[in-house]
Amino acid sequence: MVPSTQPMSPERIGTAAVDDLETIGLTKAFGGVVAVKDVNFVAKAGEIHALLGENGAGKSTFIKLIVGALRPDAGEVRLGGLPLEAGASRRRVGGVRAVFQELSLVPDLTVAENVWIGCEPRNRLRGVPRRAMERDTVDLFDELGLDVIDPRREIRLLSVAERHIVETVKALATRPQVIIFDETTSALGPTETEWLVARARTLAAEGRIVLFISHRLAEVREVADRVTVFRGGESVGVRTRAEYDEDELVTLMLARKLERFYPDRDWQPGSTVSLRMRGLEDGHKLNGVDLDLHEGEILGIGGLQGQGQTQLFLSLYGVYPLRSGEVEIMGEPARIRSVRDALHGDVSLALVPEDRHRQGLLLTKSIRENVTLPVLNKVARFGVIDRGREKTVVDDVIKRFQIVARDQDQQVRWLSGGNQQKVLIAKYLLSDARILLLFDVTRGVDVGTKPQIFNFMRELAHQGYSVLFYSTDAAELVHMANRVAVIADGRVVATLEGSALTEERLLRAAVQGEHVV
Repeated sequence: MVPSTQPMSPERIGTAAVDDLETIGLTKAFGGVVAVKDVNFVAKAGEIHALLGENGAGKSTFIKLIVGALRPDAGEVRLGGLPLEAGASRRRVGGVRAVFQELSLVPDLTVAENVWIGCEPRNRLRGVPRRAMERDTVDLFDELGLDVIDPRREIRLLSVAERHIVETVKALATRPQVIIFDETTSALGPTETEWLVARARTLAAEGRIVLFISHRLAEVREVADRVTVFRGGESVGVRTRAEYDEDELVTLMLARKLERFYPDRDWQPGSTVSLRMRGLEDGHKLNGVDLDLHEGEILGIGGLQGQGQTQLFLSLYGVYPLRSGEVEIMGEPARIRSVRDALHGDVSLALVPEDRHRQGLLLTKSIRENVTLPVLNKVARFGVIDRGREKTVVDDVIKRFQIVARDQDQQVRWLSGGNQQKVLIAKYLLSDARILLLFDVTRGVDVGTKPQIFNFMRELAHQGYSVLFYSTDAAELVHMANRVAVIADGRVVATLEGSALTEERLLRAAVQGEHVV
């Protein structure tokens, strides 16, 4: 094995001392739009430095400039007082690595191939010893204290959370001097998040620099030594842990005071069961799920990640087949064998999936094309799209959902994460679906957009929609759901409501796998 590609070991971790990371007058524009403007920034060796800001505030562009994925129009990045050149050499030599929210993994390569891509061990004939690389991957997972993901498994077969874990392992494998976590915890469950926070603290204790981006303010308060707030591409404030004030940080991010984060839970479910599930099994993750969802109800789905929540949502939507069990919609048996069955039944279902890029949006298509794709019949006459009607429908959606865009023909890939999520939600609300399956809809969404999404959910409940709502954030379930069903090992182990619906009880039920009172 080539020494430079060896995985970390406890005796080697922490031997490298690093100096401060600094940016001077860093500026970057795209087509006349300034994404980062004259940013002076310092992250000190041995600290966890959080970056806060709305989607579109310039954080992602800023960290791409730091990691060398983009070249600045002006200014420079310094590490230890020395300028870092842009490009791949910075990541190899400078030791600056990022775990991006938009992952850099190659779907058709294996876990091991992705972890060591670009720094594969070589044998005497310059070939890649595959078995040795797979052993190194297993060793690396073990040393990092993670459950091993099969190194021979292709990335495309992994869940979103597993892909984020692989991306993190890939970044840590090179023993970087500077490590950037870009919304990494948004795709992780409580156990994996706890591991990541502990790893960030370990890296900082070893003298490394950790940049931590999260929209979860409680998480930032727990982990960050200092916080820099971005707004409109500029750094608008720096606060230490002692100066941390959540309300002030939100005001800095939004340039206005946020009156309410969660809406009043002032809706009451009806008595009619709109979606009944009995004994749902898929032969893999679901082991007999029994649930009732009522009209006008937001029913939360909780539990540790990987306990069958994804399979439940995708099975109800016709993506995965069920081996056994019964589904009733409005009291009538329903056979949902495909997405077409789910969308076009007498009482249809719509799914907002967890991975908006791979499962929900056509990124190179316009807002207009994305929004109207599921409802072309509503904007067509005699099989031909009526452009006037289509424009009116999309303009109404942009106004209602407060989507920030140049116009309705702007490609979705150029929108911020929060606006992309609004497009995704809007496209399904235009359908006739009365049962909505919302899977982690606020993942990667900024603090200014989340309240808008929560208010959309409240409106839907008032209008009699039935909402099945999964979230990796226990606080969202507690504040937004009428009831929460906790799933462990593919079955419902607890249903919490009223005074029993607390974050503590949710976590205890998820971890213990039994009803908590």
